[in-house]
Amino acid sequence: MPKPATLLVLVLFACSCAAALCAQGQAPGATGARQTEADEYTRYELLAPDTASFKIFYEVSATTSGAKVFFNPIRKGSVASNEAVYDSMTGEALRFEVVSGAEARKDPLMADAAADESYIKIQLARAVPPEGRGRLLIVKTYKDPKSYYREGEAIIFNRGLGIKRNSVVLPAGYELVGCNVPSQVLPEPDGRIAISFMNASAGEAPLVVRAKLGAQTGPAAVPRPPTESRSWEAPFPGETEQQRLSERAHQNRDIVYFLQQPETHAFSLYHDYTESRPGVAQYLNVVREGSTVSDPSAYVLDTGEKLATRLMTGAELAAAKIDASEPVKPETQIVVLAFPPVKEGQSLRLRISETYTAPMSYRLDGDELVCDRSLGRSRNAVVLPAGWYLTASAIPATVSQLPDGRIRLDFWNGRPDSVDVLIKAKRRSAPSSKSRSASGAIPVKPRVGQKLTEGIAAACRRVSAVAATSPKWEGPKHPLP
Repeated sequence: MPKPATLLVLVLFACSCAAALCAQGQAPGATGARQTEADEYTRYELLAPDTASFKIFYEVSATTSGAKVFFNPIRKGSVASNEAVYDSMTGEALRFEVVSGAEARKDPLMADAAADESYIKIQLARAVPPEGRGRLLIVKTYKDPKSYYREGEAIIFNRGLGIKRNSVVLPAGYELVGCNVPSQVLPEPDGRIAISFMNASAGEAPLVVRAKLGAQTGPAAVPRPPTESRSWEAPFPGETEQQRLSERAHQNRDIVYFLQQPETHAFSLYHDYTESRPGVAQYLNVVREGSTVSDPSAYVLDTGEKLATRLMTGAELAAAKIDASEPVKPETQIVVLAFPPVKEGQSLRLRISETYTAPMSYRLDGDELVCDRSLGRSRNAVVLPAGWYLTASAIPATVSQLPDGRIRLDFWNGRPDSVDVLIKAKRRSAPSSKSRSASGAIPVKPRVGQKLTEGIAAACRRVSAVAATSPKWEGPKHPLP
């Protein structure tokens, strides 16, 4: 076979392989998608000590776009029973079955499932929308004598918890005498004692809870309702008693700030929150003093439905007789969004996006970027603009680098108050060699798939030159296998 013809066949075969990979939603050399989740929270209710059992309420959101099923692993060493699964948006029960790891692996999203584990396979109420959520409540009872047992007069709950937000409720009549992970201690409406915590570290929390008999039971154990009174010791009007005694780990508001170049004093953001109050059909975001807002938008994370938004002033809000639930000045900006009224037993997870300009809290000081802002959510994140590196963070944060080279700081605050974040950054130095990319990230060597693509492109250019001198070539009549 002439050399140009041989080259042409090889190129066509390679292109056919690349097309097959692309048809499967992958670029040559890329890895397949995997099941992903977010917003995990677990509540453990300890049952009678002699049962060695506890009831689990696990809240989780499936986040893989287009997914129609979700797999929840059953922990090794635990015997599961009384499973039930609910769609958090509608409250409806969902179909599920317990499958082996080998069966789970048949799903392309679960190719790395452990073959020796079992999974709860759940049929989602609807496919996960792009950049959306499939929210679930999974209820089950575990019997695990190694995690929940007696030790003398005490009962022990000793369990490594990989989920980052957790609460543990003691049995009625038991008082807390030991907890090795810093936690809120809160009374349940029926008087049982609960501990609750957020774990911002990379590893699991090695939780050990100790309790003994001694707490009151029945009506005598019921706590008085928290009041709207504020701390008399605070140097400023602090949070109310009701706010301070709310479970911080279970709060469902989180926010991510994306800083633009500091000369603009601007940052975009999105914040998510869940509305579950029956009859509520709108959300008001009051813009804090010193900031101006633009480009508001919103959608329902559960369905992808876009929501109408309005930008109003305090004066316009008063004229429309809309209650802001807090004092609002006439010139204050308020973002108002409407959604279908929430029904009893149902909820909506909303995402609101905006752009803020705040010269006082975000600015350029000489050659330094300065972000000085009070963050009130339990989960907050700030992403530096492209081309900047972190030099200071007054509040402890976990730091990571995004694929595009930008730096992200996550501030998890388990206390019922705000954190006064002060971040400083400097511009990255100009690349001194080809060893660094424009973003400042160190590039990795091209993968085999990338090399193949580059080789195909070069070969195609050579074939084009050959084809240009061969008027008889009209391309293949049928696609190659």
